[in-house]
Amino acid sequence: MPLTGEYAPSTNDWAREQAELYERTNGAEGGDINGHPIIVVTTLGAKSGMLRKTALMRVEHDGTYAAVASKLGSPQHPVWHHNLEAHPLCELQDKAEKHDYRARLLEGDERALWWERACAAWPDYAKYELKTERVIPVWVLERV
Repeated sequence: MPLTGEYAPSTNDWAREQAELYERTNGAEGGDINGHPIIVVTTLGAKSGMLRKTALMRVEHDGTYAAVASKLGSPQHPVWHHNLEAHPLCELQDKAEKHDYRARLLEGDERALWWERACAAWPDYAKYELKTERVIPVWVLERV
């Protein structure tokens, strides 16, 4: 794992419990949200420098993943988005598979392609887009 440091659990009980249950059971428990599979991404905190774990919807194509910074259509980006801006190296766990990835923010046609894939994996993304004025960032996570 390229990330080193102290783990700082989320202050959100649901988010912390979901990520920790997923990790502890390799996704056998806590591996989905409403029947849709998830992954756990570990980032390095942009401000704290501490390790942060986030459960995200699983959007995968040919071994490459997308991380959609929707925050349920909130006006603000999720904290993990800022973490990836500051430190694009991350760790991704998909069930029992855990590997290092580099995140890259998408734009233009590439973002449009991955947005379509994301909405196919989790249709609520389209609803979130309607709730906010911001362009929802889409990151591609490529294995290193």
